[in-house]
Order: sequence, then C-alpha cells, then structure tokens
Amino acid sequence: MSSMNRRDFIQFAGAASALGMMGAPAILHAAPRARVVVVGAGYGGAIAARYLRMADPAIEVTLVEQNPKYVSCPLSNEILGGEGHIEHLTFDYKGLAAIGVKIVIDTATGLDPVRKRLTTKGGRTFDFDRAILSPGIQFNWGAIEGYDEAASQIIPHAYKAGPQTLLLRKQVEAMRDGGTVIITAPEDPFRCPPGPYERAAMIAHYFKKHKPRSKILILDSKDTFSKQALFKQGWERFYPGMISWVSGSDDGDVRRVDVKNRTLHTMLTQHKADVINIIAPHRAGAIAEKAGLAGKNGWCPIEPTTFESTLHKGIHVIGDSTDTPMPKSAYSANSQAKVCVAAILAQLNGEPVGVPAYTNTCYSLITPDWGFSVAHIFRHQDGKMVQVPNSGGVSPLDASVEDRRIEAIHARSWFRNITTEMFG
Repeated sequence: MSSMNRRDFIQFAGAASALGMMGAPAILHAAPRARVVVVGAGYGGAIAARYLRMADPAIEVTLVEQNPKYVSCPLSNEILGGEGHIEHLTFDYKGLAAIGVKIVIDTATGLDPVRKRLTTKGGRTFDFDRAILSPGIQFNWGAIEGYDEAASQIIPHAYKAGPQTLLLRKQVEAMRDGGTVIITAPEDPFRCPPGPYERAAMIAHYFKKHKPRSKILILDSKDTFSKQALFKQGWERFYPGMISWVSGSDDGDVRRVDVKNRTLHTMLTQHKADVINIIAPHRAGAIAEKAGLAGKNGWCPIEPTTFESTLHKGIHVIGDSTDTPMPKSAYSANSQAKVCVAAILAQLNGEPVGVPAYTNTCYSLITPDWGFSVAHIFRHQDGKMVQVPNSGGVSPLDASVEDRRIEAIHARSWFRNITTEMFG
C-alpha cells in the first residue's frame, strides 16, 4: 500500500464511515507484509483493527479480546434508569472477522516488546511487527480501604459494563422506597469524567417513577467535575431534593468501606446506604502495566503523532490507558485509533508521519429526552498534545427544551454510528 499517504487514509476513512463500512475494501494496493496484533476490542481497538485491515489487506491483523462479546459502557447508565437493555449494548465480532481480522478470544497476559511477542492465558503466542494496545482501565484495588475485587461483587463499581451493570440495576430495583444510594467518584483522571453524574440522574429518573421518596448522595474526591453547571441545573429541574453532591473539600473523599454493613467512611463522617456504587480510582489496563508501558503515574506515555510508547518502540497504546490531556472517553479512543493507524501505515511504507489533530465529544443525559454535551479539539504542538484554545465547548445553560431533546437524539445517533463503524 505504498501509494497511500496520510491524506489518502483520512479521505478513505471518511468514505468508509459514510458507507457504514460495509462491503469490500476500496483500496487494494500491494504493500509489504506485516503482522499487527491489537489487544482489546473496544472503542479504540476495534476501530484500529478494522481500519488497518480495510486500508491494506496485505497486513495480517490479529485482534485479541478476553470477552466473547463486547458490552458498551456508553449508554449503560440508561439501564440503571430503567430505559435501556443490555442486549442493545452488546456486540459480536462477526463484522470484523468478515473483513479478515483474526479474532482471538483469550486474555493477553504478557507482551515482550523486544522479541515482539504476545502471550495469552490460553497458552498461545503471537509474533508481531507492530502491536496496538487498547486495554482500557483497571481499578486501583485497595486505594479505598476495604474495597477490592471481591468486594465489588457485593458493592458494584459498574464501570465495566456487563454483569456489574446488571448487579447494580438489580440492587436499585430491590431497594426500598425511601432508601439511599451512594455513588463515589474518584480523582481525575478516570474513564468517562461525566459518567458518575449522569448515573445519578438516570437512577433518579427511575426513582421518580417507582421510588419517589428515595435519595442519591454523590461523595466526590474532587471539588469540580465535568459539565458541573449543566448537571446541577438538570438535577434541580427534574429531581429537586433527590440528588446531593459533596465535594472533596467538604469531606466527600471516601477513605474506607465496611462492605458487610454497607457503610462508607470519609475523614470526618460515616455514611450508611441501602445501595452503594463505588467507582474506585483507575490506572492503565493490566497488560500495558505488565509490559512496562505505564509510567509512575499509572498511565502510558506516548508519542502523540503515532501513539507509539515512549518506553518501548514498536508498541502503540490508545484509549483510556494513555497519558494524554484528552478525556478518557469512547470518542477519544476512536480518534486516537485513526491517528495511530495512519501513523503505522506511514511507518510501514517508509512515508513521513503527518501532524494530526484529535477530537472528542461526550454526551450526557439527565432524562431520556434531556441531553447536553462537551466537545474538545486537540493538536500536536512542540512535541506535545495540547488543547486548542477557544475550541470545542459545552452546551449552553440556557438552551431550549427542543435543543436538549435534540442533543439526547444526537447521543443515541452517535452511539449507533460509532458502534456500526466498529462492528459493522
């Protein structure tokens, strides 16, 4: 595929998206044979695997994913509000397999960046020329005393969608009217910065219909959060007196959990609840950490024009595990995957790597028909990724009811489009 430069790739990517990426690849130029292993079939990894394979069928693309089906975190809060269904968030990999991506359902357990070899829990090994890791996040178990992976089976985090989402949903449904749900929110950075606050709204939406005397308390390690003014305005409009938020400086930082008694301890206060949702602090996914790709802060430093690790050459990291100023969101992972793929194609063909731009948009819902968003634009500058001044922005506080309804429609349209782009 020696004739495809970065501009050609971007045009191809846009055309493929417009067509829903159905049908055969449009570009079939000869290219040097290369093996690329992609770890993680989420919003970053699935896109990377698809675009590599479509851009150059001579590249052998192997996608290693531990789950037999992918369950989306975006829109999973609607399940907690009684409006969504887990089946609508669940996808298989048949569309990727149909274009020649080799699907391996297994857990990546080791990566040797020198020998360029990936090993799995099932005992398989995969040699590669390039690797793309999109492993999401893992939790800092123990950062909150008394909360570990075993405890999450009783007090769910529900920040990896699937069984955890259904467990929290079941607990909310079983709770008495007049009970209390506590949601804890960690320090930045963490996956989906608006997620805990949308979750509170969606649970309140359910309570308003079925358990109107119930309350939701958010205990936050931070003093501010994403789209704060919009969330607070929405809470007050639709759920007055139902949702309370306590900042870190007002003793909202949870230090210890008593799982048996469903009690949380901050520095000064003890909180007991009927249902507790602890969102523990995050760090880079396990395989990235095991491969020595994470820095001292727990995230993976990358070169922003290629997403190649600054610690190990030939290994690229995209999505939530990266150490960048971009929010850890599905949209960010999608944007990063495309930049990464364009860079790998250029590198394989001996062409210069272009100077990319990166985008992000995060939608949030207060009710199924009341949405708003925040958008960001980033660029490469002096060897770093920086946010473009005065770019993007958040939905206005004084938007009309119709504008809010349209943003809710846009949120679901975005979800349909991006998952179609991922899985076909």
